[in-house]
Amino acid sequence: MPTNIILLFQPSHSPETNPIERVWQHFKLGLRWQLPKNLDALRLLMRARLEAMTKEVIASIVG
Repeated sequence: MPTNIILLFQPSHSPETNPIERVWQHFKLGLRWQLPKNLDALRLLMRARLEAMTKEVIASIVG
C-alpha cells in the first residue's frame, strides 16, 4: 500500500460515522418533495441536484 494513503476503519453497521451516508442524506433531502412525472424527469432532477453539490457543499456536509 502506498505510504500516502491512510486507512480509516469504520465500525460495521454505523452509517452515522460514514461520510458518504451524510452526502446521500443531503442529496435525498433535496429530492424529497419533488414529484417527477416519469423516469426521465427524475433523472433530470437527480442530475441537477448532483451538479449543485460543489466541493464546498460536500466538505460542509462531511465536516
